[in-house]
Amino acid sequence: MALIVQKYGGTSVANPERIRNLARRVARYKAMGHQIVVVVSAMSGETNRLLSLAKEIMPEPDPRELDVMLSTGEQVTISMTALALMELGLKAKSYTGAQVKILTDDAFTKARILSIDDTNIRQDLDDGYVVVVAGFQGVDANGNITTLGRGGSDTTGVALAAALKADECQIYTDVDGVYTTDPRLVPEARRLSKITFEEMLELASQGSKVLQIRSVEFAGKYKVKLRVLSSFEEEGDGTLITFEEENNMEQPVISGIAFNRDEAKITVLGVPDKPGIAYQILGPIAEANVDVDMIIQNTGADGTTDFTFTVHKNEMNKALSILRDKVQSHIGAREISGDDKIAKVSIVGVGMRSHVGIASQMFRTLAEEGINIQMISTSEIKIAVVIDEKYLELAVRVLHKAFELEEA
Repeated sequence: MALIVQKYGGTSVANPERIRNLARRVARYKAMGHQIVVVVSAMSGETNRLLSLAKEIMPEPDPRELDVMLSTGEQVTISMTALALMELGLKAKSYTGAQVKILTDDAFTKARILSIDDTNIRQDLDDGYVVVVAGFQGVDANGNITTLGRGGSDTTGVALAAALKADECQIYTDVDGVYTTDPRLVPEARRLSKITFEEMLELASQGSKVLQIRSVEFAGKYKVKLRVLSSFEEEGDGTLITFEEENNMEQPVISGIAFNRDEAKITVLGVPDKPGIAYQILGPIAEANVDVDMIIQNTGADGTTDFTFTVHKNEMNKALSILRDKVQSHIGAREISGDDKIAKVSIVGVGMRSHVGIASQMFRTLAEEGINIQMISTSEIKIAVVIDEKYLELAVRVLHKAFELEEA
């Protein structure tokens, strides 16, 4: 008998029939003698619908009230899932994040999990219940409802698996595993039977939508066995996310290509080249809870520097307002501009550690297609570039071919 946490995304619970399918799958696992915790997202499109409603009332909704509103999507799904399980004769009980007491910080709309009280869940499992938990949400120390940000249901699933010391956390989605890149963009993309936590973390952080980045962080930190499966297929091994195997002679150089259309570039031109200038620019941005991704600083011969960084596209105007209102005159910047017509493309693979020339191959491949690179960021197992968004699909296709990631 194993303790398994199964997480189902929005497309897996998009309508009553799909929820019934979910219940039948859970029933099969339960019949094998396993203890099952089910974590569900809101029904497909529901979070967007709720967000639109909020914006009809208030164009920039108050974050606390927005979390109260958005959390209702998962509340509907957990009750429907519990009812579907009961219809099959199973004992089931649903919990909101607050009822479990998934304790988070107070960063509304992007809260982080601090702890999970697993007492009631363990008791219910011992009593033969299937426990159904709302993903994406928790509660802060003052009892306020919080949400974990888009994709936060993955994080809930993995965090619960870690707290319960589950044997496996299964992430059910609309794809049957992790692919070398998005097969909708590159039909020749192939499913990976396994991938390391490091690689999955890089792919998630660079734009891969299969798993939310914090869920991979949790899984790696607490050594949660993680598997990505399709909720629309009865059988299949999916993709196992595991630790890097020592002396794996067959480890490919590049495991996958990720891309992200959701970033914008901000450039601060002509600021004094002196100590502390980066902090003066990015400090107010951080205080406004705006995440910064790539950063480049170029120093000119005239004693000034140009500072460029990327943020989420939705936060570009907010960041520009902060810089123009609070920073520009203070630091004496000549100009501040934004560009939301960019895309980021990244190649990822632990094999980079033992192979040279990967960056030059990537840059040559893009140059041969006339694709200009605006920014570059690297890590030990990743190279990311910012390009004009109109070249995104071409870049992904040619890189996928250049690094021989197609089906054999």
